[in-house]
Amino acid sequence: MFAVVYRWRVRPEKEQLLVDGWHRVTLAIRQECGSYGSRLHRADDGTWVAYARWPDREAREACGTPDPVGEAMMREAIDEYFAETRLTLVDDLLAEPEPA
Repeated sequence: MFAVVYRWRVRPEKEQLLVDGWHRVTLAIRQECGSYGSRLHRADDGTWVAYARWPDREAREACGTPDPVGEAMMREAIDEYFAETRLTLVDDLLAEPEPA
């Protein structure tokens, strides 16, 4: 398994635009590129963090731009980009709770 962590500073008046764009892009990459999806978080320091999971690095690198509108929405919302972090899974003890 392969994952990528993204971190941004978002324009305060554009936070919902980021959420909506991220949602669109995540659905598109899951459907078109075979990703395992993504999670979006707001950090304590005011930045936003997302991580996307992939079967492998090659699947992520082969993914183009399946939703250019969603990506444009995100670009409009983001004020500052931080370097992405690429992660290769070594061990996994994360347990997902059962839906209520």
